[in-house]
Amino acid sequence: MPRSTAEAPRAWQRMLSGRRLDLLNPSPLDIEIEDIAHGLARVARWNGQTKGDHAFSVAQHCVLVADIAFHLDGEMNRAARLAALLHDAPEYVIGDMISPFKAALGVDYKAFEIRLMAAIHIRFGLPAQSTIKLETFIKKADRIAAYLEATQLAGFDVAEAEKFFGRPRGLDGEGTAKFFKLKPLAPNDASALYVKTFKKLAETP
Repeated sequence: MPRSTAEAPRAWQRMLSGRRLDLLNPSPLDIEIEDIAHGLARVARWNGQTKGDHAFSVAQHCVLVADIAFHLDGEMNRAARLAALLHDAPEYVIGDMISPFKAALGVDYKAFEIRLMAAIHIRFGLPAQSTIKLETFIKKADRIAAYLEATQLAGFDVAEAEKFFGRPRGLDGEGTAKFFKLKPLAPNDASALYVKTFKKLAETP
């Protein structure tokens, strides 16, 4: 029999915290940092095509981007660093899709991503949308992170990585090479690192 018009398909996801996140109209009240960390720690960057005993997760990537951003601008305030940490947070629900696939899915996908990001920002005391200046700066840190991941973990040589992500600038300084030496963590460890970083930023005046 055909589905009754009164029966709407389920449009929410139950999180381990017990929250039920409405996927069509996400509420800040249903968002918990532990759910975000748990999900992102189990989403693989580069579709899992990286070296190491574990995938390099989106959770680790987000911590890396926040660290790079602060390295580039040591005057970043707490809110800006938190926005950097959360820049890929919607992927705890929608996964890590490559940009061409996002474009192929069209505006509806992007609209959902924007709504979810706004709810996440509001939940943690940030403006619903970052300024263009901050978004551009975070994107710069994001591209540097992609370069480091590509050359250290994903099998790219330097010339190929520079072609796609540009030559990193601003990563000079004593100890930088060691600081940005990447090692994929087990999911629970990546999740714990993400939460620890979040709490550090959330508690900073």
